[in-house]
Formats: sequence, C-alpha cells, structure tokens
Amino acid sequence: MKIQPSDYLSRIHQPLKELVNVLSSEFDYVSLLATDSRGKAYNVRTRSMDIRDFMGERGMVFRAIHQGRIAEFSLNQLPDRLEDAVKVVSDNLNAQFEMNKKQGYAFIPVEIPSEEEWIVNEQKSYQKPFESYDLQEKLDKLQSFVKHGSEMDPRIVNMVAAYMEVSVSKLFISAKKDLIQDYPWSQGYIMIVGKGDSGIKMAFKSASGMKGAELLDEMAEIVETAIQQLDEVLGATPIVPGEYDVICTPEITGLIAHEAFGHGVEMDMFVKNRAKAPEYMNKFVAAPILTMHDGALGPLNVSSYVFDDEGTAAHDTVVIEDGILKRGIADALSASRLGTIPTGNGKRESFERKAYTRMTSTYFSKGTDKLDDMIRSIKKGYLLNGMESGMEDPKNWGIQCVLSRGYEIIDGELTGNIVGPVILTGNVIDLLCSITMISDDFELFGAGFCGKGHKEFVKTADGGAYIKAKARLG
Repeated sequence: MKIQPSDYLSRIHQPLKELVNVLSSEFDYVSLLATDSRGKAYNVRTRSMDIRDFMGERGMVFRAIHQGRIAEFSLNQLPDRLEDAVKVVSDNLNAQFEMNKKQGYAFIPVEIPSEEEWIVNEQKSYQKPFESYDLQEKLDKLQSFVKHGSEMDPRIVNMVAAYMEVSVSKLFISAKKDLIQDYPWSQGYIMIVGKGDSGIKMAFKSASGMKGAELLDEMAEIVETAIQQLDEVLGATPIVPGEYDVICTPEITGLIAHEAFGHGVEMDMFVKNRAKAPEYMNKFVAAPILTMHDGALGPLNVSSYVFDDEGTAAHDTVVIEDGILKRGIADALSASRLGTIPTGNGKRESFERKAYTRMTSTYFSKGTDKLDDMIRSIKKGYLLNGMESGMEDPKNWGIQCVLSRGYEIIDGELTGNIVGPVILTGNVIDLLCSITMISDDFELFGAGFCGKGHKEFVKTADGGAYIKAKARLG
C-alpha cells in the first residue's frame, strides 16, 4: 500500500511554483525545498510510559545564487498574496547577500547548477499504514513486550520498548525541477538494564526499515534476543588486550563502514582540508576483496529517497571498488567547489538547517565465504558483536569502536566464553587491508542517528556481511 501524499504540500505546490518562477527573474538561480514530516515516538518502560511528537517539521527553505554568491532563507509560512510572498523572500535573500559581502570572507564564486528538466511524484509503500493500530493498541503491544521480558529474567531492573514512526513528505522546485516524494520509515528497539554479580549492564536490540506499523509486529521477535544478550553481558569477563583475528557481525561491519570510510569520504571535509581521503584516491585502502557503497539507491531502509534536500537524484556510489578508493560522496555545493558531480548526499537536519554532505545507506558488499568456514579458520580470536558507539578521525584515519561483547574462538570453535566490553582501535587502512574473508550474508541497520560536528543529526543506515580481519582489542 502506498503512503498518502501530504495535503499541505499538495495545496501549496502550485503557488510555490509561481513564486519560484517570479524569483528566478531576479536571481541567477533559485530553488525551494518544502517539507511536511509527521512522526510519533512511543516509549514504554517498566514503571512509566510516554508519547511525544518525533521528527516532525513543516516549512520551507529558499536557496538563491546571484553573481557568484549564495544565500538561503527559511520560514514556516508565506503570505497568501504572490506579491507579498515575493517581497518577503526577495528582501530576506538580498539581506543575506549584503551581509555576506560585509563579513569580508574571501570570495569564491559559486557556480550555477547545471540542471536538466526533471519531474517526479513518487510515493513509497508499506505493508501496514501507521493508522492500522490506534494509540492504545500500540502502547498495549509495547507493554506486552516489557511484561514478557520482565517475567523471563529476575535480574532485569528496567526494560524499555520503544517504537517510532515517521511519514516524510518533501517538495523541491527550481526552474527545471518539480519533485515530490512521500515515504515512511519506522524503527523500534528493546533496551534492558540488568543487575548481576558483575554489576549493572545493558542490552540493546533494534529493528528498522522503510516500513509502516508492520515493524511493531516484527519487534516481538527481538525481545528474547535482547534478554539473551543481557545474560551474555552479565556473564562477560574482561578481555586481555592484544591483536587478534576477529570476525565482525554485520552490525559491527556497518559500524566500521560508517566510521572508517563513511565520514572519511564526505567531500565537504575535502573542501575544508579536514580529510585524508584525497591523498588516497585511486589507491588501495582495503583488501582487494572489499567493495563499499553509499547511496539512497542501495537496499531500502530509513535513508532511502528519490532526491536529496538539494534536488539531486539519489545515487548508488561505489566508494571502494576491489580495495581501491574510487570516489567520495558530495552535496551540490561541495561538488561544485571541487569540480565533481553531486552524489545525492546533500541532507538537512530540518528545513531550518544547512545542507551538508551526509551518508545514506553505507555498507560493505557481501562476499562468497560461509560463516562456519570463517570461524574454523581462526586459531585464537573473537566473534565481535553489540555495537555501542564509534568514532573516527577523518584527518588521521584513526578509528575507535566500543562493542558490548566478543565470543571467544579457539582452534576454529566457539568456546562459549564471552568477553566485554570490547574496544576496537587502530588505523583504518590497516584494519581494512587485513580483511581476508567476507561472508555471503547481508544485513542493514537503521535504528540510529548520525551526527556531524556534535550536531546536525540525520537518519542513516549501515551494515554489510560478516568480515574476518585482524584488529587491536582492549
């Protein structure tokens, strides 16, 4: 079933086209992004619950380029009369142009985008509309998860069942583009806090996708998985620091892809000389068996769209091909500055925020190996799982990933011993070049958010297959 388009955007579509047409006679280039996103977050805990608005926004942002300079202006509502709307937008854009001139920054001309005629009106589908369950039914489902989990393990101190649903509607207009897209995404997670002999520990299991209320039904499957994880972390022992052969689950593979080369190839960092990747273009940065993608045209998940927030068509960008760094990902302005093409990665946290180069779905392609063979190939090492956090330095290519647990492997067999927490550190190229096996499994995860500069949070997804590599653990 296709998601319903936004009545609000449908109502203002034609007046906004007329407005952009008039403004285009005053400025060299004008574009408009209008958004109407609606979302709710439902949280049920052991002793409380809440419902709140989530990821909703309604407004628009104008971008103008004139005489090599760029200006933007955002607002929630325009005057009804075309003449009044033109004056409001024109006056504010011109004020921005004048302020930019007075600030005294070095003037680097912005090129006018080379656009072709493009009209699109696309609505994505879901199995169950968000309205399939009413508010009480959604809360009842989440409460049943918490009740079931709490009864299974007396060590549980607190349990959270959370579910979020968002309907995204966006309209982009320029002189040659008239673009509309409507798509859903939903996510949920089970988080459990338990107390054992080793202290207080936490387990977390999530689900996400370009889905509707069917995700609520899928969440029932992850409750017992989360409880099993809690049992494992409560029984985990500290790891002996050292360098080990490791196998990373698709969850950890995604974390490495996101941190190791996702942020590292965001090309707005190239413009600011804050990335090492330009030095390695067309050079080996990983094992020859590794290929990495980023793009909204990849597997469907929470960051799959038809066009980005600058009106650029979604891409499937091959970042690393057979171990060689081929290209980065770029928003329109960074691409213009660097003399390359935008890749559909210009994303805004909201219509009120700047567009940056941001990841969409970032993942390592699957290989041909079997997981059992990968485990049998390890003399002494660990199967790593349980993503907690990650951090990368795009300028120096250091990486640090915090994981909840590692499963010991001795002589090709899982021993049943579990260590945790585990910190994986090292140099990005050393880690990726050490990869010797990639499984034929594949999974994508999209329940988190990606921040840029400790702010500017957007939805992204990441994942891949199981990979075998050599890593420093502590």
